[in-house]
Parts: sequence; C-alpha cells; structure tokens
Amino acid sequence: MNFPLTLTVSDRQSMDSQLDDAVAAAKAHALTGKRHGILVTRHGADTFTVDLSEAVPFGLTRECQAW
Repeated sequence: MNFPLTLTVSDRQSMDSQLDDAVAAAKAHALTGKRHGILVTRHGADTFTVDLSEAVPFGLTRECQAW
C-alpha cells in the first residue's frame, strides 16, 4: 500500500469505517520501520489523507485540519 492514502467519504458511517481501515493499514506499515507516526489530515467535509510522518513520533496518531 502506498502512502499517503486519500479518502473521499459519503457519510459519517463510511467515514469512520474508511478512516479506521486506513489508519490500521498505516500502523501495520509503520511497524516495519518503527520511525514514523501517523498523520490524519482533514482537507474538507468529505476528504482526508492518512500518511506516515517523521514529524509524528512512532506509536502516535495525530489529526489536523487543513481547511
């Protein structure tokens, strides 16, 4: 799986499910190198990215809003 993952959601239920799945995939990938944390960025009401980030300490997930 390549990061960042970009998600476009249609409703709250799919948002929760898609974000949970994307963060789980990012965590699994982060465990291999143990250097990156996970950054979830909200770009709008229905658009998110999930990425590995050296700015986030390993083992942590941070959220931010870009709008």
